[in-house]
Amino acid sequence: MMKLHNITLTVNGRRYDLAVEPNELLLNVIRDRLHLTGTKYGCGIAECGACSIIANGKLMLACMILAVTASGWDITTSEGLAKDGNLNPVQQAFIDKGAIQCGFCTPGMVVAGTTLLMENNSPTEDEIREYMRGNYCRCTGYTSIVEAIESAAIHMNETK
Repeated sequence: MMKLHNITLTVNGRRYDLAVEPNELLLNVIRDRLHLTGTKYGCGIAECGACSIIANGKLMLACMILAVTASGWDITTSEGLAKDGNLNPVQQAFIDKGAIQCGFCTPGMVVAGTTLLMENNSPTEDEIREYMRGNYCRCTGYTSIVEAIESAAIHMNETK
């Protein structure tokens, strides 16, 4: 039997005190313990971006992080992007621009797009494509995803 480690995470503004196994992935804690299933298990090798989260203000892949190393982190999942029942600009733009097909990659795409706009509030198309290259979609062809992020950036800059 493995020794459990006590950790504290703040996820979507809520604090969690958890006992985790030393080899337990942050992805599994988020999905199985906290029941935040927007963070998806896609490839398990940091290739698809389906498990994208914002951790301490940076885009990270939860499938590659041991939960014990994340103790003390402030994490935002796709579920934490909406505020007071209102979608964030990237979420709304994904709907408006039809950037959602099957929906599997959408939470990771929205998290990545939101993080990009936190870092660069006026990215070019090339900058969006470069930033999003770690997030795979098998359905949309990416054009609508890029358009959604461009639209969200415009909306965010207009409302400042």
